[in-house]
Amino acid sequence: MLTIWGRRTSSNVQALMWCVGELGLPYVRHDAGHRHGGTDTPDFLAMNPNGTVPVLRDGDAEPLWETGAILRYLATRYGTAPFWPHGPAERAQSDKWAEWAKINIALGFTAPIFWRVVRTAPSRQDPAAIGAALAKLDPFLDIAEAQLLCHPFLAGAAFTLADIQLGHVLFRYFDITIRRRDRPALHRYYQALTGRPAFREHVMLPYDELRVAD
Repeated sequence: MLTIWGRRTSSNVQALMWCVGELGLPYVRHDAGHRHGGTDTPDFLAMNPNGTVPVLRDGDAEPLWETGAILRYLATRYGTAPFWPHGPAERAQSDKWAEWAKINIALGFTAPIFWRVVRTAPSRQDPAAIGAALAKLDPFLDIAEAQLLCHPFLAGAAFTLADIQLGHVLFRYFDITIRRRDRPALHRYYQALTGRPAFREHVMLPYDELRVAD
């Protein structure tokens, strides 16, 4: 049994929960972070001194933190090919795209754009900063577009861990009011993800509690 700490509206928790759903793993999840609090308690800090979510404990094992490390652990222990290839060369291709998506797409969207649009009061929003962040993100989305023009999924022909790291931010990317370039392959890819039950259950969630009013 997996025990997970983290609120459903955290994008990092959503990535973890989507992976858990795809792998069909039993779990118990405890709300933590944001309005739920609990991440600054001695018990939580003993599991993760950073005070961030998600945190995962598999049975009685030592708790894990850092989303990328947690995802690779679950994929290695419970995943099978093609989601997590067995051969080191094939696995590295999936891992390469997963790391690329985390660093360039997830990190480039969540705080610089989503937080400035949703988690900032309208009167305090900075359109120039949002525009600059979009301009910085666009070349990486163009790389994804080029890859998805050639393949149905980010790392190739099959759904892999890389798609978790890219896809978990796309619901919010396509949902919020921002300027978006026309990328047919990325949009087709996103529409395909919305057909996955675990994506709908764990990623396509309201985020009204994160909005900041004037």
